[in-house]
This record gives sequence, structure tokens and C-alpha cells, in this order.
Amino acid sequence: MAILVTEHADRDYANRLTAALVSHGHKLRVVRPHRGEALPPDLDNLDGLVLMGGPQDTNEQDRHPWMAREIELIREAHDAKLPIVGVCLGAQLLAVALGGEVGPSQTPELGMAEVTQSFFGTTDPLLAGIPWTSVQMHAHAHEVTVPPPGGTPAPLMSSAGCKAQCFRVGLTTYGYQYHFEWDKPKCLSVIDENPAWADAAGTDAGTLRQGVEQHYDLYRHLGDRQCKLIADRLFPLDKRLPDTGKEVANFRRG
Repeated sequence: MAILVTEHADRDYANRLTAALVSHGHKLRVVRPHRGEALPPDLDNLDGLVLMGGPQDTNEQDRHPWMAREIELIREAHDAKLPIVGVCLGAQLLAVALGGEVGPSQTPELGMAEVTQSFFGTTDPLLAGIPWTSVQMHAHAHEVTVPPPGGTPAPLMSSAGCKAQCFRVGLTTYGYQYHFEWDKPKCLSVIDENPAWADAAGTDAGTLRQGVEQHYDLYRHLGDRQCKLIADRLFPLDKRLPDTGKEVANFRRG
């Protein structure tokens, strides 16, 4: 059994999220569909899905034939009540798969910026210990404009420019528009690679890089906490391992 991780760009890895999952005893099966690697034909031997970001847009299925299968796989996994985490493009694919809508952002979001929890976010177990307002890393020009049905009445987290920064569908399917998992080199490189987004947001790469330097330490601390919450609570090891009578680090009894 393994968690399927889909990566959609050569340099957009799951970073600290996959490290947390592995440290908690999970096996990962990484597939890069944009390179032509085949997505699994079914859910056999899968514990859940982790869907990462990428430069593609969800309305480009004609240019990226693998998207149709990934969307179908998301729907199958959600119906089977497997845990799912989607980040950035992954969250948008998740939304489309489950009946939501995705469209262009009014203004691209790039760099460090605040997100704020709704009431539903403050009570969600996957955000426990995450401040009501925190600074997260953003890099997107599209967003979930209508979250899928079956979630909380309002998204779990929002920002000034994006209502659905974090949303939940059912009990075990989560989408994050922002990146909580990146390391500092990735944050800085994305800023340098998207000058047009910076211009559209009325800023520049130098200012955005200063924001990373200012906020990165706390951002990393909260990102590590988020990754651990996902590993502990969304993908608990006791759901995968048979009970041998021996204790493991996150095995819950009773």
C-alpha cells in the first residue's frame, strides 16, 4: 500500500510534505504525468492521493490529456473515501473533479501574503495549531472560484484576493491554494520566474524576495506543523497497518 503523489512540473516537488509522510512510516508512489508516466488504472494498493502544483490550467485538458484521467482518479478516490490533499493546481483539479469551478484570479498572487481562517477553519482538526491569520506562500494566476458541494458553508481559509485558499469536501478531502510545503530556494525561484505576475500585482521581484526573507522562518515552522497534521490525522498509519499488537508512533487505540 502507498500514497499516490502526482507531480506536474519537473521542479515542483512535494518537498517537506513527502518528507513528513515518509517519516511517519508511509510509502509513496510518485507519478509525473506531464512526463508521460501513467497514472494507475484503479485504486488498488493506494492509501490516498497527494496532488501537487504545476504551471498548467484546468481548462487545458486538450493540451494535457493526462488531466482527464487524474480528474477521474480524484473522483474515484473521493467516492471511496480515501484521504486526498491537493495543493495549488492539485486543489484546482480536485475542485473540478468534484463539481466546483476554477477561473482566472482577478490579480495573480505571488510571494508571501496573509490567509485568514473562517469559523470553520478554526474548528477543523487539520488546522489545529495553525494561527487564525498566517503568512503563506502564493504562486497562482487561477483559483477555485466555486468550491465543490459537500464542504463547509464557507472555505476554511481565505485571503484578500482569493476566497478559497483552503477548503474541505466531506471529511477527508482537502484543497490548499497556497503552498505550505516549499523550501526557501523554491519560494525564491518561483518569484524570479514570474515577473509578469509581480507586475500585475503592482510589485516587483526584489520586494517579494524581501518578503520571503522576512517571513520564511515562521512560514517553515507552520508548514512543518501542517505537514505533520496531515501525516498524523489525514493519513494515520493505523489505517494502513494491520494490528500486530505492537505500538507505532501514531497508532491510535480506543
